[in-house]
Amino acid sequence: MASPAAERRMGVRTFHHSRYPTAAIAAARAARGLSVSVCLPARECAATVGEIVAVLLGLREAGAIDEVVVVDAASADGTAEVAARAGAVVLQEEALLPAHGPTLGKGDAMWRALSALGGDLVCFLDADTEGFSAHFATGLLGPLMCEADVSFVKGFYRRPFSQGDVSLSEGGGRVNHLMARPALALFYPQLADVRQPLAGEVAARRSLLQALPFVTGYGVEIAMLIDVWREVGLAGIAQVDLEEHRNPHQPLSALTPMAYTVLATIAARLAREGRLQGTAAAPPERPPLRSLRIA
Repeated sequence: MASPAAERRMGVRTFHHSRYPTAAIAAARAARGLSVSVCLPARECAATVGEIVAVLLGLREAGAIDEVVVVDAASADGTAEVAARAGAVVLQEEALLPAHGPTLGKGDAMWRALSALGGDLVCFLDADTEGFSAHFATGLLGPLMCEADVSFVKGFYRRPFSQGDVSLSEGGGRVNHLMARPALALFYPQLADVRQPLAGEVAARRSLLQALPFVTGYGVEIAMLIDVWREVGLAGIAQVDLEEHRNPHQPLSALTPMAYTVLATIAARLAREGRLQGTAAAPPERPPLRSLRIA
């Protein structure tokens, strides 16, 4: 890993999704002999998951990806049925690694999903994205396929804000802007250029994901980013501009516990590094998947 000063000068590599059209991803995948899994952790996403699966199956037909898996959290709105009708493989999160007890949130669902995904590359996407386009997947996969030494890719985007009669061209991602990015700039300045550290749109080499612990709840994205940086350095990370992302917004009252979880997750990482003492209880974590016999 480069020195902290060198990494700050380097910055995170940044690309635009248009650099990686579907045909380029399919050609690179075939040339390199890589398999690709796309996974949608889903909870009450019946209104959007079918359209997303249909777009992803188009990428499979084009040779850009291999499998589309929806990991459902026992949704009551028919998410699993909609996804299955659209053509996805649908798994219930509680049926994956059941010996580890009840599923403890999104990060736990992602960790369990990893045990069932077969791709050399794994792409996680949000299942509640409105107006989904294929470039969300191809943009994330592009740096893994086409750029040297990249092992982990984060998406970033402009996020319009709409709630009631209020509609703004920007303003979404409030916890990202008010908590996650300032905290990274203060405690992990090498990662200060990561535009959307809490984005659920990520792609990575399966071998890297298997080496990471997974925070079980909402802190999974910020923990994963820090842990990836510790594993591969800034040179192994890229971010891709996906332009615009629309999905439902949480009410303001829900943001306090979300922000607390992000801060507690960062504090736990700082405590492990010996930079902080006397922190509050951190969110539960699952061990690196490669440490389990099933891996």
